[in-house]
Amino acid sequence: MSVSIGPLSLSIGHLLLVIAFALALLIGGVLGRKYRVPVAGSVADIFVVAMLSARVGFVIHYFEHYQNDLLGIIDIRDGGFDVLWGISGAILFTGFLLWRRKAQRKPLATAALTGALFWAATAGTITLIEQQARGMPEVTLRSLNGEVVPMEQLAPGKPLVVNLWATWCPPCIREMPVLEEAQQFYPDVAFVFANQREQPETIRSFLEENRLNLSNLYRDDQAQLARAVGSNGLPTTLFYNDQGELVDSHMGELSRATLARGLEKIRAPEE
Repeated sequence: MSVSIGPLSLSIGHLLLVIAFALALLIGGVLGRKYRVPVAGSVADIFVVAMLSARVGFVIHYFEHYQNDLLGIIDIRDGGFDVLWGISGAILFTGFLLWRRKAQRKPLATAALTGALFWAATAGTITLIEQQARGMPEVTLRSLNGEVVPMEQLAPGKPLVVNLWATWCPPCIREMPVLEEAQQFYPDVAFVFANQREQPETIRSFLEENRLNLSNLYRDDQAQLARAVGSNGLPTTLFYNDQGELVDSHMGELSRATLARGLEKIRAPEE
């Protein structure tokens, strides 16, 4: 789900995107020298346009969740990007560059295609692997009062959102009001908060200080759940359907929009 590079944690999806971009830059630089045309700048432009397109598409889709927080539109820390919009933007802009810059056509097309194929192949392979291991992990959580509860007993027969968090984690703190609000707004979904490796007294003090009213508070005191799902960074949010299958995950701060995207995948369609 994520990897750690020193103090930095990246989701696998973001890491693959960075590697694909770096590979395209490398190929573009090598071929650019061979054909004596600058290509790296065009590759970077394609990447920027793809990211902007993906963000615009996501904001359009979930604009109702940004209406009361317009600055949130430019806060990409929530990870809100639409893949299809991003791919469409990249293809259209690449076609435009190939049409306008004839000297760059061969090296630019090769660089862009190499990066795209690498991303598609690796992302597709990881998706297939994840589909084989989507069951709920056989781990137990502990309530603040010491009661031990197996994961599968947290919300049998209901969609489940599990948030891995800690009191020392700034993004965790920022997203807590969003999750607290969601508990009331989506009664058909169970929200579980799995604190990582902290003592009950620390958790209670944090809730009181921040005036948070969270249901289903548990401790993952040995980080068993985090290890089982491959999470190396906080916050991490897991979305399970009513069959106990992991349908989606999100590493990093949730906004109302990115939470809504995850909930769409596990809730029954509204009639």
